[in-house]
Amino acid sequence: MSESLHYDVAIAGGGLVGSSAALALAQRGLRVGLFERRYCGAQASGVNYGGVRVQGRPAEQMPLAMRARRIWNRLPELIGIDGEFTVSGHLRLARSEADLAALEAWAEMARGHGLQAQIIGGAAFRQRYPWLGAAAIGGSLCATDGHANPRLVSPAFARAARAAGTDVREQTELTDIRHDGTRFQLRAGDMCISADWLINSAGAWANTVAGYFGETAPMKPIYPNMWVTEPLPLFITHNLGVYGGGIYARQVARGNCVIGGGRGHGDGEYGQPSTETTRAVMRDACALLPGLREALLIRSWSGVEGETPDGNPIIGASRTVPRLLHAFGFSGGGFLLAPGVGEILADLVIDGATATPLDAFSIDRFTAVAASSVA
Repeated sequence: MSESLHYDVAIAGGGLVGSSAALALAQRGLRVGLFERRYCGAQASGVNYGGVRVQGRPAEQMPLAMRARRIWNRLPELIGIDGEFTVSGHLRLARSEADLAALEAWAEMARGHGLQAQIIGGAAFRQRYPWLGAAAIGGSLCATDGHANPRLVSPAFARAARAAGTDVREQTELTDIRHDGTRFQLRAGDMCISADWLINSAGAWANTVAGYFGETAPMKPIYPNMWVTEPLPLFITHNLGVYGGGIYARQVARGNCVIGGGRGHGDGEYGQPSTETTRAVMRDACALLPGLREALLIRSWSGVEGETPDGNPIIGASRTVPRLLHAFGFSGGGFLLAPGVGEILADLVIDGATATPLDAFSIDRFTAVAASSVA
């Protein structure tokens, strides 16, 4: 016998975005169904690097990033744990004078959004960071950034959403998704589901949901490559990045160094780390961090993330169906943003608008680019 369910909001995808939205909506009194085809927080949301950084974001992401960053200060009250969130500061390294000039330009832009970044170079940089190699000549320090443990944070948002009243269904894939002119009608196994709103937060697989409504985006799967060392004496004092990308590193309280860079490989469904990439990036990492030269690597991993052509996520209303909201394509930078996106999605459902600018994240921006290139 089939089961019939109705929700104010059905959410496709139980990663950090979907779980954050479910929590925000349930806290505001809505009936929410959260559907995850595997386990909540087990995909990109739970296997990413764990950087919580505003630094380095493009200007169009700054209002969203600043809003999201404020939410991270409230993790214990929101999800019951701190998620090992540490305000370590984020140091973005420069390897040339041109890099340092670019960091200065970014810092000036960030000040317009209320964020301070300190530019450090020359002898002062070397004196402050003797543990950095000669490959780094300076950097930009954003003291309010940090890092957290995604394996703790992402599932905790789903648990908090359930505790707030969300009907969380894991190992439950939504199929036969349609809009009947009044409501969304969905199937999940033997369940017949109706919902007034549908949120598409299915990550790298979000085009499957969007495709039911003829609204796919030009998104490709990527496989971030990461690894962790044995415990080492504490020496990395900040979450580290490099201007131009390629390497990122942080050290946790127990001494392990989490490092990432380059791409693994995969088939669109599963990701695997690349031994060749790990070796190449580790050589570069050792030039920046000589303390890693004798370190043993104890584990490597990857995940599947969706990347858009411009590196910006897709957030906002569908252009083909009423009450369909998209939130996907975070291109490897969604861990910080996700709790803010969850609040924004709740704004759109309940208030019909949000104070956070979303124009740069519209799903139809790619259609507009294609049309202009043809013209």
